[in-house]
Amino acid sequence: MGTTQNAVEPRVAVFVDCDNTSPEILDYALKIASQFGRIVLRRGYGNHTTLAKTWQEALVEKAFTPCLQFQYAAGKNTSDIALGLDALEAMFDGRIDRFCLVTSDSDFAYLCRKLRERGATVSIVGEAKTPAALRNASDQFFEWAHAHMEPDHSPDLRPPSPVAGSCKKTVIKRRPRFVVDAVALLAGPTADGQVHLSALGQYLKRTDPAFSPAVYGYSGLADMLKTYDLLVLTKAEGGHYTVELAPGDMTSVASRV
Repeated sequence: MGTTQNAVEPRVAVFVDCDNTSPEILDYALKIASQFGRIVLRRGYGNHTTLAKTWQEALVEKAFTPCLQFQYAAGKNTSDIALGLDALEAMFDGRIDRFCLVTSDSDFAYLCRKLRERGATVSIVGEAKTPAALRNASDQFFEWAHAHMEPDHSPDLRPPSPVAGSCKKTVIKRRPRFVVDAVALLAGPTADGQVHLSALGQYLKRTDPAFSPAVYGYSGLADMLKTYDLLVLTKAEGGHYTVELAPGDMTSVASRV
């Protein structure tokens, strides 16, 4: 008799701050959120003007529940409060494992911290204007660009192939020094002086939620590390990679990184 796999998928909520961003971001946000699990909550928050005129078509097409919030007084953003309360309620009810907040508003930084303190994972999908306070309050930050350009930070979306006559800017390959420092920090205390590639990637994401090798011109972290003179990347028998500092005096080649 065959067996069936009953792996439980993480439950994901996508909450959109419609007053703070444009409907064009929605497709990208859903692609990002879908990689984390099954999207069980889709909600868009905004005032009457935002939801009725700007967002109505996008929310209907993507099966989002519009959460209309009237402004009881000028200058008061009731949509932000509603989004925050619904997120906390979903977490305390045990309905959601991971939150994807679509916003560039730093007011949500405290909400991110509270959700994470309670064990939830929080990703932010925002624009380039997103303040560092919000980026760093999340587990992962994904940057979306206007005008149908490819996003800057997306580990699972490959950049398009070059097209003749395209005005897309070429990304110059760089080797930031902080990667070497991270390897030294993580591998230093170990008995073999090595750190697993996956652990290094997780650490870099924790220290900078917007980190992505694509920003520095590489297809992945392993591809990026292979270019470092100060690091040695080794593939083990099981297929996983380990990283260690290159033998010798690091300072002699530090200027090349």
